[in-house]
Amino acid sequence: MKAIIFDVDGTLADTEDGHRKSFNKAFAEIGLDWNWDVAMYDKLLKVTGGKERIKYFVSDFLQGFNKPDNYDDFVKNLHAIKTVHYTTMLREGNIPLRPGIKQLITEAYAAGITLAIATTTTPQNVSALLEVALGADWEHYFSANGCGDIIPHKKPAPDIYFWVMDKLGVKAEDCIALEDSENGLKSSLAAGIKTYVTINHYTRNQTFTGAAAVFDDLSDLQNFYKVSGIKV
Repeated sequence: MKAIIFDVDGTLADTEDGHRKSFNKAFAEIGLDWNWDVAMYDKLLKVTGGKERIKYFVSDFLQGFNKPDNYDDFVKNLHAIKTVHYTTMLREGNIPLRPGIKQLITEAYAAGITLAIATTTTPQNVSALLEVALGADWEHYFSANGCGDIIPHKKPAPDIYFWVMDKLGVKAEDCIALEDSENGLKSSLAAGIKTYVTINHYTRNQTFTGAAAVFDDLSDLQNFYKVSGIKV
């Protein structure tokens, strides 16, 4: 095993409620009366990507909404406003890494294991989270940072994993992935990568068929090392 590829939202940190609250702040800022409660956001998480999630909400849950002529620009602007609120929340230290994650990153890196990121969230969100958690030089831990709109099809499509493996110059059998959701698992498995899942509030009732193992979190990191075969 040469490389560990990390998802971000829900895997590195419990970010989803931060995203939900930031969407609601963006809606209020531009005068929309939309409000995503926990139950609604749970449904919207069926779709990956913030802009895609807005469009899914409009198409499937907001009958009668008159789309502006420049609808794509409207969605991009709304998502950009949301990102400002979310990155502010991150930089204020309100969303820490999940148990065991920082230790896993630092120990695996020190052991010479290649680390990478494969996520649908924006580069700004990744940077804001990891600057606080790992320091201003957080990027030196990761040999590839696959995020945002760099590929045409987001998870559950495997595109982001193929992009990362190409950047790393590794094969699927050389890697493991860490995911938290059914869509993420489908993405990594479709790329042929052995995948471990850490569940959270939003994903604990999802189906994880094909996962190598499913954990509540990585607080017992030694057990994860034993199960996954990682040697640090």
